[in-house]
Amino acid sequence: MKKIVLQIFTVALMAVLVIGCAKAPKAELAAANAAIDSAKVYEANRYLAPEFNALQDSLNAINVAVEDQKSKMFFSRDYKAINEKLVVITSEIGALKAKTEERKAQVRTEVQDTLNLLNALILEDKALLAKAPKGKEGKAALEAIQNDITVLDASVTEINTLITNGDYLTAQDKTTAAKVKAEAIKEELSVAIGKRRR
Repeated sequence: MKKIVLQIFTVALMAVLVIGCAKAPKAELAAANAAIDSAKVYEANRYLAPEFNALQDSLNAINVAVEDQKSKMFFSRDYKAINEKLVVITSEIGALKAKTEERKAQVRTEVQDTLNLLNALILEDKALLAKAPKGKEGKAALEAIQNDITVLDASVTEINTLITNGDYLTAQDKTTAAKVKAEAIKEELSVAIGKRRR
């Protein structure tokens, strides 16, 4: 009788150990990390930084939770909740890649629209420069404005290169700054021409 009880106890103990001895989700963690790296290649970290950072933080928290489970006694480890979170994160990262492509297309369109406005402003600035008063006092100012317009022309070339290379965020920053400068030049020349007419 004692042998049977001992055998039942041994079998029960082995069952508890087998069930409780959950394995760390190495493959799932590797898949989630690969998905994060892939999202970086898509530049989700630049175009959708808040969403990307939230997913990166979630993955970091999961890594901490895995280490916490590893530090527990082998029969009390439980990776079920961690596995479920990893599946969700991996799928959200996949969706983030698609959203990143949409955001890139949107930024590219915005850059192209602003670039068209910038080109029109540069042409206006050049036309106004030709009409500006050429007195002695204004010569240095006109030369400075001409230099600014030359810089704007160069920035258009740089912006087009950035667009070609797919760096739409940098192109957006440069296009916006150049547009502000072109508008300031237009205002300055318009005021100078207006004073001359009076």
